[in-house]
Amino acid sequence: MKNLRLTIDKITGNVFLIFTLLATVTVILIGAGLYYKSAPILHSNSLSSLLLSAEWKPFKSSFGFLSYIAGTLSITAIAIIIALPISLLTGIYLSEYAHAKVKRALLPPIDLLSGIPPVIYGVWGVLIIVPFVQEKIAVHFVEFSSGYSTLAGGIVLAIMIIPLIISILLEVFSTIPDGLREASLSVGATKWETIKFVVLKKSMPGIIAAVVLAISRAFGETIAVLMVCGNIPEIPHSIFDSCYPLPALIANNYGEMLSVPMYESALMLAAFILFIIIFLFNAISRIILYRLERSSN
Repeated sequence: MKNLRLTIDKITGNVFLIFTLLATVTVILIGAGLYYKSAPILHSNSLSSLLLSAEWKPFKSSFGFLSYIAGTLSITAIAIIIALPISLLTGIYLSEYAHAKVKRALLPPIDLLSGIPPVIYGVWGVLIIVPFVQEKIAVHFVEFSSGYSTLAGGIVLAIMIIPLIISILLEVFSTIPDGLREASLSVGATKWETIKFVVLKKSMPGIIAAVVLAISRAFGETIAVLMVCGNIPEIPHSIFDSCYPLPALIANNYGEMLSVPMYESALMLAAFILFIIIFLFNAISRIILYRLERSSN
């Protein structure tokens, strides 16, 4: 009987190892496939000319990704600037101030936000955010804006990543021992001073990891953003200019003009760039979270 249990445990462990290796191999195969499809354009053009040029003229075999990269970075930066303060303050309130009943009442709606399909966010952005930017905000800064802008994309994206940041922050704050809070309060520190100098200071690696994960999520978002950002392949010079992020480039054009030489390879290179960026950001966040967990133990 004992030998049977040991055999079952060994088989179970091997099965789990196989599935773990399968997930790892899948990621490697995706990266290798994207690189293979991107190879033709990488061999015919230097990487610097592809990344640093804003000229996108497929019929002339000119593929410059700078405007698309700038659009992606601009929207992501705006989303993080908006989402981080809201998420941080919400996380602090739910973790340190809110009564248990209030916390139980507020967490389900926050979790629901992360389950809403991106296209719903896009429709909401078209109906609410775009007119708001055009009629209420842009009129005070520029002569004209259609509302389909970098700012609109950043706002929609911020709403989408707020639940992710809050959930990670709550997990991070929960790893701070209550003894540290009690020790701070016992020497005369106020509640806010304890949060500021103890909780936030000890949670800083986790906060950074939450931001990094949110950035990786924001980089890959497609449908909601392309519905409100305007999709004009130019470097945005203000938040009221339209932009064209990399995910929207792939979603809008793949399957449309693949008869154009190098066009498919260019789109695959865009996907490969996104893959590398998201992979690096996720790896960095995992390393930070691992160090946080190890230090708390």
